[in-house]
Amino acid sequence: MSVTIRTKRVYEPPQPDDGYRVLVDRLWPRGMSKDNLRADLWLRDIAPSNELRKWFNHDPAKWEEFKRRYWRELAEKRERIEQLRAIAATRPLTLLYSARDPEHNQAVALKEYLLRRSDQ
Repeated sequence: MSVTIRTKRVYEPPQPDDGYRVLVDRLWPRGMSKDNLRADLWLRDIAPSNELRKWFNHDPAKWEEFKRRYWRELAEKRERIEQLRAIAATRPLTLLYSARDPEHNQAVALKEYLLRRSDQ
């Protein structure tokens, strides 16, 4: 079975192949209305803790350490992880984020966690 998980910045327009769209930011994206975002779900509790988010501050030099710390937080959120895996098993899943950096953000780290950490 093929699982499709994508990441997408919230300011990009929704597409039909996005499938189930989940906002994974702790804070609502600046200047974005619910109608324009068109998220099926907002999982603010799956986002990194405020402390981790502020420490990381989207610094690419902290990326590997950020992922390690974030994955440790995700290990405590087993129910949410299983919820996302169940969605991804039935249709495409798009993880929405508002960060400017498309390579170093929590949606990218979460996608990697969902795809690689099936035992967590």
